[in-house]
Amino acid sequence: MKKLLTLLLTLLAADICAAEKPLIRIHTDQTDLLYRIDDQGRLCQSYLGPAFRSPEDLRLLPAGDEAFTTYGSKNYFTPALRLTHNDGNGSLQLAYVSHETRSAADGVTETSILLRDEAYPVEVKLILTAFERENVIKSRTEIVHYERKPVTLYEYASSMLRLGAGSYYLTEFTGDWAHEVNKSERRLDFGKKVLDSSLGSRANMFCPPLFAVTLDGPMSETEGEVLLGTLAWTGNFRFTFEVDQNNGLRILSGINPFASEYSLRPREIFRTPEFIFTFSTGGAGSASRSLHDWARRHQLKDGGKDRMTLLNNWEATYFDFNEEKLAALMDDAAELGVDMFLLDDGWFGNKHPRHNDTQGLGDWDETRGKLPGGIAGLVETAEGKGIRFGLWIEPEMVNPRSELYEKHRDWVLRYPNRDEAYFRNQLVLDLANPEVQDFVFGVVDRLMTENPGIAYFKWDCNSPIINAHSAYLAEKQSHLWIDYVRGLYSVLERIGAKYPDLPMMLCSGGGGRTDYGALRYFTEFWPSDNTDPLERIFIQWGYSHFFPLKSMCAHVTNWNRSTSIKFRTDVAMMCKLGFDIIVKDLPDDELQFCRQALRNYNRLKHTILDGDFYRLVSPYEGQHAAMQTVSADRTGSVVFAYDLNPRYGEQLPSVRLTGLAPDLRYRIREINLMPGQNPRIEHNDRVVSGDYLMKAGLKLFSTDRARSVVVELKAE
Repeated sequence: MKKLLTLLLTLLAADICAAEKPLIRIHTDQTDLLYRIDDQGRLCQSYLGPAFRSPEDLRLLPAGDEAFTTYGSKNYFTPALRLTHNDGNGSLQLAYVSHETRSAADGVTETSILLRDEAYPVEVKLILTAFERENVIKSRTEIVHYERKPVTLYEYASSMLRLGAGSYYLTEFTGDWAHEVNKSERRLDFGKKVLDSSLGSRANMFCPPLFAVTLDGPMSETEGEVLLGTLAWTGNFRFTFEVDQNNGLRILSGINPFASEYSLRPREIFRTPEFIFTFSTGGAGSASRSLHDWARRHQLKDGGKDRMTLLNNWEATYFDFNEEKLAALMDDAAELGVDMFLLDDGWFGNKHPRHNDTQGLGDWDETRGKLPGGIAGLVETAEGKGIRFGLWIEPEMVNPRSELYEKHRDWVLRYPNRDEAYFRNQLVLDLANPEVQDFVFGVVDRLMTENPGIAYFKWDCNSPIINAHSAYLAEKQSHLWIDYVRGLYSVLERIGAKYPDLPMMLCSGGGGRTDYGALRYFTEFWPSDNTDPLERIFIQWGYSHFFPLKSMCAHVTNWNRSTSIKFRTDVAMMCKLGFDIIVKDLPDDELQFCRQALRNYNRLKHTILDGDFYRLVSPYEGQHAAMQTVSADRTGSVVFAYDLNPRYGEQLPSVRLTGLAPDLRYRIREINLMPGQNPRIEHNDRVVSGDYLMKAGLKLFSTDRARSVVVELKAE
């Protein structure tokens, strides 16, 4: 009896102890991320997956494994955090201290979990922000210590997630200049797979910070569990995917610590960038729509505002222009019907005039020989024609043939006692240096102060960091990769504070910068210098997994003239539309088509850019592609269908639409027709139910090369 009583008391004490251990729930309407505390006081990830309906069930879950592993603890795999104390000890063992959850906004909660080393005065906060309606979670880390001297950080992840399944598939998006975001998939088995970049200012040139992991099967648009992840950081990043001996998957995300050992002073807080993810049980399409909604509402600059259409001068003039040529192009812009004229590279430099890309970069004074009236005269000319004026800049860079370089070689990233290495004949300015930050801010501030009518900047960045040495940082060269990005953000914060309504395009020699860290300050980004419409279908398809259409610029250009002006326009029209063509060279029917397409775009822009986006037919699975956007109230929809290089006699099944209201009836109308062209789709101008369109679909494809169809659906 005494033994039985002892056993019962022991079990009761264990139950009480378990009840006292906190359960930390990071929760959206669709996802639960749960943390428990184990018997050693360690924070463990108990669960990540579909949200539970009943909170009472959560304590039935096991505690799980350690949530944020450290070097020097009982951890056999890549640590989330590794440091060396000032006494040389490289171990760190974190125990749970406390946590708090607060409402940051309507439907947004922030949870802060404090961990502490019992032997050394080191604290780590895991900060997780849950966007309940959008089904997105952000994770970041804060590291601080109270030792007498600096400690050295070697690994400092923003997030560590654990997943459990029978199998895992990683989808990555890699490439090169003009060949960005090529989608590929592989199974993850035991061991480690790393996606990373160490290119600095143009970090995403080969690999953007984007990935998808699916559980128990390859990625599907409409089915299965999938996690989409990205890092809000405009610099070096690293994702580590590690499958252990028990077939558990750990995902570590954050800054790439390559050559970036960080000396952390006492009481200084090291803040990592935010890792952003969404978990879906409805395939990649559902996950993408969650990210799109979240970005428009919470991250993308002016995510709820309109976007301007434009005409760029680059392919019409390159560097060879003057005021008369530009005024004529502004006439073309007004005749075309766009909102704005954008002047690209080549407008600056006097001692070293910008005749090509070998000189002038860094000298941001208008070339007097080209533009005697300056930017002010161009703004006035544009406004007189009823359009806005935008301007290209690349303020982070410098040519060796420039006055800036001659006066301030100490502002340039370059190795002492070595020959300089150039990328596109230019070097990167040292944004770790506050003086350089003031200069870069001053480029924009002077232009805006002298020319307040400037309505838009295209901010370019064409060189990665290949001379990674800062005269300013002296003996702390390993801080450069981090301090450069912090310096860039400091400049952009100042610009945003002084000019909050100024739209800017994030450009980087194409898709060299495609991240949500920069998109806090930019209204849109340039996905690729490759504007061949056949290639752009793949590029826009890839980026659409993570970014809303209104954040992606797409221009109609003369790349691949074997395709029609209609095909080029129809491809660009599914994003933020612009033109970079010689308007006066267009035949009358093509000019008439472009003007009508612009009117269609302006009429449907809200549905295209702000609606729910669906990838219907993948260009990776054949010679056709189809996408669809649906307005939030489901009363309107636009369908884009493209034939690439079909085979003769190919079978062409109907395309089932999605996202519509089954009980609503929609009028079907093909738009963007060339003058004199008849509609080619079945049921044109008929009214049918959403149910029919989602079950029977529409015949949209043909066996013609580079053929496109744009269909408007409107509820009646």
